[in-house]
Amino acid sequence: MIGIKKESISSIPSLIVVDMDKENEALPMITYFHGFTSAKEHNLDIAFLLAEKGFRVVLPDSKLHGERDTTTSIIQKTINFWDIVMQNVKELSEIRDHFEQRGLILDGRFGVAGTSMGGITTSAALTQYPWIKTAAILMGSPRITTFAKQLINNYKKVMDLPVTEVMIENLYVQLEHYDLSTKIEKLNQRPVLFWHGDNDQVVPFDHSYSFYEEARKLYDNEENIRFIKEINRDHKVSRHAILETIKWFQQHL
Repeated sequence: MIGIKKESISSIPSLIVVDMDKENEALPMITYFHGFTSAKEHNLDIAFLLAEKGFRVVLPDSKLHGERDTTTSIIQKTINFWDIVMQNVKELSEIRDHFEQRGLILDGRFGVAGTSMGGITTSAALTQYPWIKTAAILMGSPRITTFAKQLINNYKKVMDLPVTEVMIENLYVQLEHYDLSTKIEKLNQRPVLFWHGDNDQVVPFDHSYSFYEEARKLYDNEENIRFIKEINRDHKVSRHAILETIKWFQQHL
């Protein structure tokens, strides 16, 4: 029976989805990050299906989201978007350490995936942690510095941002440290799946597709990097994307 356990991991509210008969066994593990303004519970569908295939899945709440939301306004969340992404990357290490110390990760088989902001988090995490064995980036951008500049320029057209130009430039410097598009060698042949709808008006389709076209040339085995383009799909993950993500982790984790 697949069970859902609520647990605080290093003060991170999380759901752990796993076959209860194997709850205390070492298993391959996946951390799945939710999108902007979403919460951990919203990804229980894919977590359940992954758990059925033998994975332990952890769904954390991001900063200012889910149980960590203190009635933050959408404007405040938006201003803190990149801080949330960077905090997610830091907390991924804490999540992994928590289960590693308990001997619950089988043979170091640790994967990461996410939707939108969670996909952006996944791409950023790949620049930091060589222990990530495989990843799935669903409608996320690996070009985070470029994306940040586009978003901030768009915000400037409609509002006065409560930040200085110096603060903005400092943000860009920080993001370069996590920018997979400028650290493409960090992939190091690791299996990575991209899924993106070509009609996405939120996270640019071209960011992920152009990156994939560049990255695949560096792979000795092109089967270890895949891009699924879904025609006429907007910023919403399809069932097809979910099922392909599950297949990806079955094959590569």
